[in-house]
Parts: sequence; structure tokens; C-alpha cells
Amino acid sequence: MKNWIMVGIALAIVAISSCSEDTSTLGYSLTSNVDRFTTETDTFEVSTRSIASGAVLSRNAYSYLGCIKDPETGTYIKCDYTTQFSLLESEATSLFRSKDLIMSLDEDGQPIVDSCSVHILINTFQGDSLTAMKLSLMELEAPMKSTDAIYTDYDPETAGLIRTATGAVRSNKIYAATDLTASDSVRNTYRQGRNYAYVKVPLNKEYIDKDGKKYNNYGTYIMRKYYENPAYFKNFNSFTRNVCPGFYIKSVDGQGLIIEVAFTQLNMYYRYKSDENTYTTVCSLNSTDEVLKATHVSYNHTGIDKLVSIDTCTYLKTPAGIYTEVTLPIDDIKKGHENDTITSAKVAFTRMRPRNNLSEVVLEEPTKVLLIEKDSLRSFFENNGSPDNMQAYLATYNSSQKTYSFNNISYLINHMYAQKGKSENWNKAVLIPVEVQTANTTTTTATTSSGIANEMNVNSIRLVGGAGNKHAPIRMSVIYNVNK
Repeated sequence: MKNWIMVGIALAIVAISSCSEDTSTLGYSLTSNVDRFTTETDTFEVSTRSIASGAVLSRNAYSYLGCIKDPETGTYIKCDYTTQFSLLESEATSLFRSKDLIMSLDEDGQPIVDSCSVHILINTFQGDSLTAMKLSLMELEAPMKSTDAIYTDYDPETAGLIRTATGAVRSNKIYAATDLTASDSVRNTYRQGRNYAYVKVPLNKEYIDKDGKKYNNYGTYIMRKYYENPAYFKNFNSFTRNVCPGFYIKSVDGQGLIIEVAFTQLNMYYRYKSDENTYTTVCSLNSTDEVLKATHVSYNHTGIDKLVSIDTCTYLKTPAGIYTEVTLPIDDIKKGHENDTITSAKVAFTRMRPRNNLSEVVLEEPTKVLLIEKDSLRSFFENNGSPDNMQAYLATYNSSQKTYSFNNISYLINHMYAQKGKSENWNKAVLIPVEVQTANTTTTTATTSSGIANEMNVNSIRLVGGAGNKHAPIRMSVIYNVNK
């Protein structure tokens, strides 16, 4: 029996030893020697500096109006805007009721608009909602060209685009973001977002068109043109060229408030008959995303230049305008790894505390920032670019870590290395605040990105960096697949 037990133990040992084959080289056994690689990591310092943005492309979902003092520069930022009105081809034959149904008539029996006004609908605002502001609404002489790339330094007055003839539209209005003349119930609908608060600008003065014809108001001019020249209303282009080029809405007095305009609406009220009854209706034209809207931003450049000259930090500042330029250590990253693959390159930019308490109260940090190679900056916005994680990367501000993090810009590093020497900016990228425009899809309830625009709210943030940085340096961590 002892002998049989010993035989069993011996067989078990043989079986176990035969199953304990080393698998550490299993992967290598399936590949050739030229395909083998190991992983290596390294870190590199990244240098940054502030640069003045200058004028930026004004192509935003919102327009901006008002004036506010920047607590960091001590200077004023003023916003005005130009807008056109949309007209769809499907509306061409039904903009107004049939002429024989109109009950609003003048002494000659001709149809008129009883009342006309422009409504500036407020999406949100910055500053004091009770601050009294004054605007001036002016008629354009000719429409803005849809082929032009309009920047925030474009001034319609300087460009001679304002119609100044006798009888042209020019209306002033004192307003505030909160209308205290409205009832509590109405203001509550605004606060809850169930409706837009708005600024109403009446256009009920006598209007004289370019042919010298007089009308009781601007709305009657639109109505008469509609009945006289139906072809002028066949689409948006014909309408803006022949009837209504648009308006320039300028902030002319007051400071402490900038409103973000959701859209601008031209309303024309008139009466018509139906079934022996008389009703009042409104014909409305809106400044939708399909038409040109351009915000003009004016500010003191000296204040911006002072912040740019500070080298113990960098700034992101909108709409008057500082970016952070990022010089990437491309040569150092690729040195000794020319034939290796960079699988990951991560860098984060950290917020510093504002210089004063007022800045922290008045100014918010940008929510979204774009990292893009410097030479592609202008063309990116003019060509309606989108973050592709190749040459343009998007990051969201992390309020708990106080950082903007880019988790993998390896493609950008490889691209810059391939462009070495072709431009003085070949190894430079720019960090800029942006607004992500969204749209709801028709087939699902999901919201998708429909475009990237320059951030136009009054925002600012200080970041660790600069040539005189007194904090821990900005570091990029890189992971390589090293060919063996």
C-alpha cells in the first residue's frame, strides 16, 4: 500500500510540473522581433504667456448690448450689435392677410399698421438688472454682406452703413434688464425661464423711404411694400436688399449692465376682418441663426496691454480679449523617440485666485476653452471648424480641481513635429475661451454640438504660468510605445 501511495504522489508531481509552463513570453511568441515594444513615460515643462486677442470673429448665437466696467483693467467694455431679420420662402405669400381683409386703413382707405416696435429679447445679463441704460436703434442704409467675415471691431457707423436721411428710423430707449413696470406675475415667468424679458423700442414715428414716400410708421412701410412688390418678399436675400437691410442697436449711455440678446423681433400690429368680426393680429420677423448678427465690441486697449505684460501668470479674458499662448516642447518630446509612437500626452492648466475680490464677484471663469495650433486660429472660426482631437481640442473647466485638462494631444504633437521649421509658430498653440453652440436633433431628444464660437460674455481667469511663474511649472506627461 505504501508503494502505491508513493507512486500516486510521484505521478501528481509530474502532472503539476507539466502544467506550470511560463507564459510571460506568450505575447512575444506570437509576434516577430521587429514588432516588439515597451512602454516608457516622461514629463516635460510647458511654457506659456499672455497675448492680446484683438478683434475676433463675430458669429454667435447671441448678440450683446450694454456697457460694464472691467474691475481688472479699470476700463469700460461696450457692446453694440447689428442684426437682420429672417424671411422664409414659405412665408412669402402669407406674411400679411389679404389686402381686402385689412381693417386698419388711413384716410385714403389704404392699409396701414396701427403700431410697430422692435423687441429685444433678453436671454441673460451681467451686472445690475436695475441699472438704467440707454440705446439708440438706427436703420441700415444697406445690408451687411453675407460673404464677409465680420469681426468685433466692425463699426457700422464708421463704415458708413447707417441711413441718415430725413425720416429714417432712429429711436432712443431707456431700459433696464428688469422691467419694474411689469406685474409680479409677469416678472416671475421671466425668472422661471417660461418667457423672455424684453426691451420694447417703438417705431411709430413718421417714416420716409428712399423714394421720398411717407408712411405713418415703419410697419406700414413694410406692409405697403409687401402688397406693391411681392417679389421683394420671396426670400431673405431679396427682402434685405430691397426692403429691410436691418438695424444697428447701439449702447449710448449708462454703465453697469450688458444683456445677452436671444433674438430681436420686428412686430407689426394691425386689424383684419373675418366672419364679420374684427381681430387684431401681429406680423413678426425674427433675427434667427440663419441671418447675419454681429456684435461690435469697443474697449481701452491700454488696460489689456498692462495685463498682457504681467509675466507671473497668464490670462484668458473675453470679449476684450486675452488668450494664453502655449509653447509645446516638441523637440524635447521627440528627442530619442523619433521612431517611437506617442500614445498619450496630457497637460492641464490651473486657475489662480483673482487679484481682487471684485473680480471674483463680477467676472466668471470661462466654461469651455479650445486648444488649437496658433496658425490655424483664424481659419478655424471662419470655416466653422469643430474640435477634432487632432489639431483642435476642447476642455471644460473643472470647478473642484480648478483646471482645464487635455487628456491626449498626441496627434497635435506629431503634427507639429512634421511641420517643424515651416512657420515661426510651428510649436505654438493657443488656449482660448469659446461658446459651444448646441442644437436638438429631430430624431432624438439628444443635444448635439452645432458649432464653436468665440466667447462674448465678460469673463476672465488667471492661470498658472508665464515666464516669471512662481508656482510649480506646467508639466506635460507623455507615454511612448518604444520599438525594440
